Amino acid sequence: MKTLPLFSAALAVAIAGCASYTGQTDAPDDPNRTRTGAIIGAVTGAVVGAATGDDATERRQRALVGAAVGAGVGAGIGAYQDRQEAELRKRLAGSGVDVIRQGDNIILNMPSGITFDVDSAAIKPQFQPVLDDVAATLSQYHQTRIEVAGHTDSTGSEQYNQQLSERRAQSVANYLAGRGVAYARMTVLGYGETRPVATNETAEGRARNRRVEITIVPVAS
Repeated sequence: MKTLPLFSAALAVAIAGCASYTGQTDAPDDPNRTRTGAIIGAVTGAVVGAATGDDATERRQRALVGAAVGAGVGAGIGAYQDRQEAELRKRLAGSGVDVIRQGDNIILNMPSGITFDVDSAAIKPQFQPVLDDVAATLSQYHQTRIEVAGHTDSTGSEQYNQQLSERRAQSVANYLAGRGVAYARMTVLGYGETRPVATNETAEGRARNRRVEITIVPVAS
């Protein structure tokens, strides 16, 4: 079976290519995130390369080239997001905003209690400096796409919750755009009560479900 040597070569390229950088040490979830991204990129590149070419020799050569390219892209994206995550954690420390890392994506969880008054889509004045810090970081790290999503608890009608989630997400997106974040980078969504992260049977759970999330997704440069 010829694919096993290709995967072995891909892994060797990935490990060698990212040996000099293994991720932010202050990122709690995975200190070797960049290396993991490089390995995934290398294996993906090898698979794509191995699927092309007219004969075994050409497929092997293309697999190795794909592995090298994939490793570089994977490591670069991981390192880029590592730096952005570290900057966001520094700027948002003590703000009430949770910075969450999921693979190469960064999620900012903004509870509505610190962002909006009850039944309002107007951003609280005291929260605006926090969004200023978010906007400054997003502008600095511009090789990303941004999803701004509103969520509610299950109190009230589904239709009203859907509209409120959309209005709150739009308010955050508009504020970021007003602070220099290109609106073309943003996707604005409202999920209403459809994506709870906790039970709606308790006050604490409902408070967790009322939130705006900003998901920062890397794009290749």
